Amino acid sequence: MMKRTLIPLLLILAACDPTPPPQPETERQPNPAFETQIKAMEKARAVEEQVNDAAEAQRKQMDEATQ
Repeated sequence: MMKRTLIPLLLILAACDPTPPPQPETERQPNPAFETQIKAMEKARAVEEQVNDAAEAQRKQMDEATQ
């Protein structure tokens, strides 16, 4: 009985390869399905940077006006 369970178990374990397959060195291309969302996020980041710059300039003007 022990041999019946031990042999298939050993065969299953021997079939498992612990090393992962090699990854290609090329840069991954974004999925075309998400291209619109990626462009929207890049645009939003650019707008956020502009808003932050404008807010910083406004803070500087307020500080100069109060001094």
